[in-house]
Amino acid sequence: MDRRTFLRSSLMSAAAVTLAPLGISWQKRREFKPGKLNLSFAPHELQLRHAFNLAKSSRTVTPDVLVKIEFDGLTGYGEASMPPYLGENEKSVCNFLSQLDLSQFSDPFHIAEIHRYMDTVATGNQAAKCAVDIALHDIAGKITVQPWHRMWGLNAADAPCTSFTIGIDTPEVVREKVAEASPYKVLKVKMGLDRDKETVEIIREMTDVPICVDVNQGWSSREEALEMCHWLAARNCLFVEQPFDKTDVDNTAWLREKSPLPIIADEAVQGVNDVRRMADIYDGINIKLMKCGGMHEAHEMAVVAKALGLKVMLGCMTETSCGVTAAAQLAPMADWADLDGNLLISNDPFDGVKIVDGKVTVPSDRPGIGVVEV
Repeated sequence: MDRRTFLRSSLMSAAAVTLAPLGISWQKRREFKPGKLNLSFAPHELQLRHAFNLAKSSRTVTPDVLVKIEFDGLTGYGEASMPPYLGENEKSVCNFLSQLDLSQFSDPFHIAEIHRYMDTVATGNQAAKCAVDIALHDIAGKITVQPWHRMWGLNAADAPCTSFTIGIDTPEVVREKVAEASPYKVLKVKMGLDRDKETVEIIREMTDVPICVDVNQGWSSREEALEMCHWLAARNCLFVEQPFDKTDVDNTAWLREKSPLPIIADEAVQGVNDVRRMADIYDGINIKLMKCGGMHEAHEMAVVAKALGLKVMLGCMTETSCGVTAAAQLAPMADWADLDGNLLISNDPFDGVKIVDGKVTVPSDRPGIGVVEV
């Protein structure tokens, strides 16, 4: 018996007690046999509740493509969300997905093999590959009748609280957003313009909950960045994310050495190889499924980061509950979570992860990634 067969058999045995509540036939799942994977996809533009303002851009919609993979009477859900900086768009994602022939694969557990195949079709296209990856994990979890945090040996209760994002905006809108965020235990503040301190002062007038700041590569002066880090540290800030351009290694390393706050990489780290490369430049990394290619790579990134002594932040793009709930399966490995992308849109077609008393809470009674269509 090879390792994959052993793992599948063990997980199915462990899952037996959960089958009756879920209404799934144990006999049917035990008789799982290789079949064909059928892929389908459709665009779904995400409508934002507020304009999403960053240091260098602003948008009111995010292009998105929803994916389904059908296998043995089961459906796996995935999605590709495409903020502009990823270099992907609806056309490129649909073009990539249309080139895939997943029917040649007879087992959804062959996730690594399917990733290697997708890399032969085209390089890059990480969001598109992520959509397929999430759907494969969803099906594999449904076959074993287990949510993925259990399959990784994680305890959902260990997930951290999530931050809620306060974008760059007018003082009036910032106050409105802070009021909306009252259920959350951490606020994430977008920075990179000349009114950064004003934004923080407005927040501090309304609440004393911890904040973290995301500069989105918006700072340029190392001296001003260091002064800002000290200023933020005195105002209950947890860390500073991506202060300089992702290629500005020298200023980042200098700031990390002198800053009273941890410096976290976002745009500078995409996949597991970047984690190793940036381990001496940053204090931690922000893992996002859409930029790394899915749950498979994200889990490896978290394992490597922990081994290197780096902090792990688990983030997301503007996404539906499909992508955010998939990411939340990994949340127990994270020191910090920023999983609010589904809360920022008004047309979410899924039900999944919930925020309970500020804490990331995955639906443990649902196998796979944990979402259902609504």
